[in-house]
Amino acid sequence: MARPFASRADTAERRVAFRRVSENAYAFTADGDPNTGIVVGDDAVMVVDAQATPRTAEAVIEHVRSVTDKPIKYVVLSNYHALRALGATAFAPQHVISSEATRELIVERGAQDYKSEAQRFPRLFKAMDAIPGLTWPTITFRDRMTIWLGSLQVDILHAGRGHTKGDTVVWLPEERTLFSGDLVEAGATPYAGDGHLKDWPRTLARLRGLAPQALVPGRGDPLIGEDAVGQGIGDTEMFLADLFGAVSASAEAGETLKQAYDKAMGLLQPRYGKWAIFEHVMPFDVARAYDEAKGLDHPRIWTVERDREVWSTLEPDA
Repeated sequence: MARPFASRADTAERRVAFRRVSENAYAFTADGDPNTGIVVGDDAVMVVDAQATPRTAEAVIEHVRSVTDKPIKYVVLSNYHALRALGATAFAPQHVISSEATRELIVERGAQDYKSEAQRFPRLFKAMDAIPGLTWPTITFRDRMTIWLGSLQVDILHAGRGHTKGDTVVWLPEERTLFSGDLVEAGATPYAGDGHLKDWPRTLARLRGLAPQALVPGRGDPLIGEDAVGQGIGDTEMFLADLFGAVSASAEAGETLKQAYDKAMGLLQPRYGKWAIFEHVMPFDVARAYDEAKGLDHPRIWTVERDREVWSTLEPDA
């Protein structure tokens, strides 16, 4: 059966959940859609990832206001992708925080990513006319920084390359609670189209070394308890190993991108096909894995035109 392009056929609204994951941390989730994290401190609120548009961010604000009236002072971008960044103005934060590497990616490819993701995920980009433009950080950091929300310590870390070169996590050391962004997914397929597959496992090892007791992934339900956190990180590692292993073998054998894709789908579909956005991400994941296996360290920019070209090559009947 032909697969519709990306998520254009995905029109069903998701069930939203708002859950407390530790004393000062909450997760806004929606059945495999991008998550938003919330940290409520003594005097202010921090939001981790801002949703795709100001309209979709309004639902997050409504849930934040159900637990606190403190001002939302900070928005942290876990990566540069439009569906996590372009809703930031709805929160009216004093500061938007990102890694320096994420800012570099916004400069280099933010405009193209905006158009690309709006084409891939039309359901998520509600009321696009309310987006004032790209979201630019007002504070950047290289490796780590600490924000104090009153007496609550919030560490913001660039743990290494993985989902992108600029991935940022938010860590509450006193509560051992981690907001991982798309470095970790739970019941959802990791998107590696802008990834660094050789580095990603090392970055996950650094996250595991924090010994989180609660983890809010980029997509999927919060992971509560050591076993659940370990399972979530392990599942992400296993998918990446299977993906890059299959595609690397094809690249080394001199096979075409289409041949690599067909073999990877044959291997991964039985194991991961029920995960959220599996069929959406696989063409983009395989294309990037193939490039990296061929020696291209810096991911190529996804444009509307390149999206369609890759999809038509790998899913010619779509």
